[in-house]
Amino acid sequence: AEARAATDERSIIAEMAAVEAQKMADLAGPGIGNYGDVANILPANYSSLLTPKETQIAIFEMKKYIEANLCKELNLIMTQVPLIVDTASGVNDLLDRDGSRTPIGFHIKNDHGQNPIDAEVVQAATKWKRHALKQYGMGAGEGIVTDMKAVRKDYFLDHDHSAYVDQWDWELVMTPEQRNLAFLKEVVQKIWKVLKGAERHVQEMFPQLADPKYPNLPEELKFIHAEEILEKYPDLPRKERETRIAREYGAVFIVGIGWTLKDGHPHEMRAADYDDWVTETEENGIKLHGLNGDILVWNSVTGRRHELSSMGIRVNAETLVKQLEMTGQTDFLRQPYHQGIVTGDLPLSVGGGIGQSRTYMLLLKKAHIGEVSVTVWPKVLKDMCKERNIHVLE
Repeated sequence: AEARAATDERSIIAEMAAVEAQKMADLAGPGIGNYGDVANILPANYSSLLTPKETQIAIFEMKKYIEANLCKELNLIMTQVPLIVDTASGVNDLLDRDGSRTPIGFHIKNDHGQNPIDAEVVQAATKWKRHALKQYGMGAGEGIVTDMKAVRKDYFLDHDHSAYVDQWDWELVMTPEQRNLAFLKEVVQKIWKVLKGAERHVQEMFPQLADPKYPNLPEELKFIHAEEILEKYPDLPRKERETRIAREYGAVFIVGIGWTLKDGHPHEMRAADYDDWVTETEENGIKLHGLNGDILVWNSVTGRRHELSSMGIRVNAETLVKQLEMTGQTDFLRQPYHQGIVTGDLPLSVGGGIGQSRTYMLLLKKAHIGEVSVTVWPKVLKDMCKERNIHVLE
């Protein structure tokens, strides 16, 4: 009996260790991770609802609609945005706090090497936008939206992740009194209104997109904290938790991404120097953390969760220092961007990015992001798509 009890205990410990290892591996970043799994999720009997020509027409109709209505709903203006930035500025987005996804850097000799510049290709305009708000003279309640292009070389290239990234990167000046969850939810609802409007708009142009096999997005977006999702699915890694909750509600905004949850892991390794994930909040009498989140939906074509947007109320001087202390990155405070926040030179803001190709893929009922975006793909993935009647653009 003692031997059997010892065996059972070892089995339980091994199972717990396996769950822990899976959760740790799941924090490594986006993407599926291997092409065997990609092969399993790409639909086998796929047929695009639009021709390649119709797809291009639909893409640019949606682009016009979304840009115009983001400006209308959030009081934004379209502005220019950099493709490359000075490395020393500290404004490039490192995406995660663990340094696993680094930008492409290059040296500009300039003036025969007398006045050189070390530059980087942007991974997102997240931090640059706060500089832009000041540069363009934006006041409280005013903001910008950009047609941002970026390169993320460390992504695993699957059905909805590519090395080429296009986003509507937006940023809005806010007041100290608006640094709360209610204001964040108000902004999120306006963005959801625009996305739902874009869905209706493109289906008016191409009625075949209203295919009952692929249900439309729900009218309402469900708000749920990352801690609540963990409570529902304590033994599942983050991506599987997201899959379950997206399937259940159709569309969710997951609040509080970055703070360490009850299982000892953050929902995701969100960077410490833009979104505020440390501020304490309260929902139904429960103490939680975080003024940021992601919009995820259920993609009925791929049968998977599908991230459309990441956004949040940005750090102020106090929360920037606190988050950098928590992540052991206080050396960042020497950089101009971080100094601008600490001194109050940069405005308080809320902002985010909405994936353009991700949105087109979803609303045009496509199986692969390469059907709406021209970029590079490995031969193994292109062959896989060809076998399944998925026409990746080249």
